[in-house]
Amino acid sequence: MKLINADCIAAMKEMPDNSVDSIVTDPPYELGFMGKSWDASGIAFNIEVWQEALRVLKPGGHLIAFSGSRTYHRMAVAIEDAGFQIRDQIMWVYGSGFPKSLNISKAIDKAAGAEREVIGKGADYGHQDDKDIDQQYGFKADYDITAPATAEAKQWQGWGTALKPAHEPMVLARKPIEGTVANNVLTYGVGGLNIDATRVGSEVITTMGGRTSSIVGDERTGKALGMYGESEPLNVQHTGRFPANFIHDGSDEVVALFPDSKGMQTQRSGKNIKVYTGNSLLPSKTEFPEIRLGHNDSGSAARFFYCAKASKRDRNEGATNNHPTVKPTDLMRYLCRLITPPAGIVLDPFMGSGSTGKAAILEGFDFIGIDQSTEYVEIAKARIEWAAKELEGKLL
Repeated sequence: MKLINADCIAAMKEMPDNSVDSIVTDPPYELGFMGKSWDASGIAFNIEVWQEALRVLKPGGHLIAFSGSRTYHRMAVAIEDAGFQIRDQIMWVYGSGFPKSLNISKAIDKAAGAEREVIGKGADYGHQDDKDIDQQYGFKADYDITAPATAEAKQWQGWGTALKPAHEPMVLARKPIEGTVANNVLTYGVGGLNIDATRVGSEVITTMGGRTSSIVGDERTGKALGMYGESEPLNVQHTGRFPANFIHDGSDEVVALFPDSKGMQTQRSGKNIKVYTGNSLLPSKTEFPEIRLGHNDSGSAARFFYCAKASKRDRNEGATNNHPTVKPTDLMRYLCRLITPPAGIVLDPFMGSGSTGKAAILEGFDFIGIDQSTEYVEIAKARIEWAAKELEGKLL
């Protein structure tokens, strides 16, 4: 590992061109979180940051960068303007977000100088699995439940100004490839996503395929209808489902959003169903009693990769960690594994307390981390050294 205590732009300027295989990072969301100055500097929107990131990344290399739901668009535009190709958006969905909504009824009474009657007690938590974190970082909110005091406040009772945060989007971007993807991966060792290494679950999934990539199954004949007519079905087995651009924390309220039903499947019945055929020999209208699309799998949100928010143990392995926005190691391992080739180098220009570095080391990658905070660099160093010892112990 190589940890650099410096401004990320200055540090990356000292790095050679095409020298890292992937970038996995959690930049400031530019929200002024908890009054932290580093979260309101505008650095994540600075095109120069991403231009330097593009330069040091190998052609075809991928970037994953977290952001907030309110500020994602500005970071994504900066990344694109720097020369990256936006490939996708990955959603990290969780059920323990802390709502920061203004109670309009209370605000009206406060402006009127009216005292509200306390009728009960309530509490909200940002980390459902670790109340110590809530208290340490201000996520825990014990509050009085009060009744409106003025007529105007009664009129606006129940109104607020914000939704509960329940997701954080990530940019998935790629440095433009040189030539074809095949040529790029053979030349630079990057350019693709490691699909099989990031499949979800351990069950064996059978996928119906054929000679083409556009497949519609005809259940009357059991054959696949492709762009060039019928072909014999080809059943391909994989361990685990194809990774999606959706990740969740496994909380009850998230899982409850996804009923237990057949996965990625639609059914249509009736006559004269239009099937796009391009230059196919198939007619533009074909009568099928039923068409099924997708995989024959089932389950709830478990079909997507899930990882709980960072636990107290995860945060403090190797060092007492006082960083307020720590990402879970399992999530960062998954992201590193998705876009980094074996023995590749992962760069994090916004290292913070080292979650990406800890994950990269546990996955067997080399790591370069940059952060301007001396305090966080020391915490990151201890956490990553802990991970290196863990990896060494497993290898022995």
